[in-house]
Amino acid sequence: MLKTHSLPPTVAWDNGGVVLIDQKRLPTHLKLVRLKSVKDVAEAIKGMTVRGAPAMGVTAAMGLALAAHHSRAESRDDLLKELDAAKEVIQKTRPTAVNLFWALEKVMNKAASTPGEAVDVRRVVIAEAQRMAEEDVRTNRQIGAYGAKLLSDGDTVLTHCNAGALATVAYGTALGVIRAAIEQGKRIRVLADETRPRLQGARLTAFELHTDGIPVTVITDNMVGSVMSRGLVSKAVVGADRVLATGHVINKIGTLTVAVTAHHFGIPFYAAAPLSTFDLHTPCDKVVIEERSEDEVTWINGIPITPEEVHALNPAFDVTPPELVTGIITEKSVVTAPYPKNIRKLFSDKGES
Repeated sequence: MLKTHSLPPTVAWDNGGVVLIDQKRLPTHLKLVRLKSVKDVAEAIKGMTVRGAPAMGVTAAMGLALAAHHSRAESRDDLLKELDAAKEVIQKTRPTAVNLFWALEKVMNKAASTPGEAVDVRRVVIAEAQRMAEEDVRTNRQIGAYGAKLLSDGDTVLTHCNAGALATVAYGTALGVIRAAIEQGKRIRVLADETRPRLQGARLTAFELHTDGIPVTVITDNMVGSVMSRGLVSKAVVGADRVLATGHVINKIGTLTVAVTAHHFGIPFYAAAPLSTFDLHTPCDKVVIEERSEDEVTWINGIPITPEEVHALNPAFDVTPPELVTGIITEKSVVTAPYPKNIRKLFSDKGES
């Protein structure tokens, strides 16, 4: 029996505090941490105590809720200034995942449009952050429902990084597709890329799937070509940190390798992402790809693995072009090529631009 609630929520509001699963401690320790300030939230996002685009977005929103909760501002204008300052701190933490900026803007717009006094704005900001957490779970289940139709009984699905319950409030995007298929009675197995350098696949995806009783096997990133060439992969399903209006999928480094290899062997490659992950305005050549510390590559668990003073590249994300993407699974539909036209239609039908 599949257990879909084995883990506590990745992020939750708790009586004036934000409670997170400390993902840096997994898989050996399942520990909850409590954030009490905007500074705590910024450090948790930047240090990857919480990661995954949807989870970071909700955590960012709750950072503004913390600012509102602890504010002593007596006037509405003063509170809005404090919220704007908190927003500036949080949005500097991770430049690539668009959900973070989307969430901050959504809460700030809600605050600015709320009539009344500071107490009214404070109440609305906190309520909006909690609503976004609840909406995230509903959205993930809708993504799962659309994506499950693409999986067949007996499929082996390859996934990269972690786009599961731990990357969202609960349930997951790419792993939500797998969960939904299993809930329908389909027998699904998962191959999880380890995902160097921070090993989100080996540490997090394997942890949550194993916890939920879903068959999972970890492979090193450089095994992708081998397992696909041997016919061991039916489909590839990944998450996304940003999807452009052109259909370019920006996701954890190594995703492009999966997509290129899948295309070569004729294996369907899908990205699963909520509409909040879409960026309809930034051209591909203007997207900022986060460069993280060289130490993530040159050290593992405090042990150096390269000669001293040898440098390493460490871009956190890569860009998969639309011609390699079979479909993008959202909470509204599965979008396919031509992507510019169909993504535009997706948002037009939603009443957004």
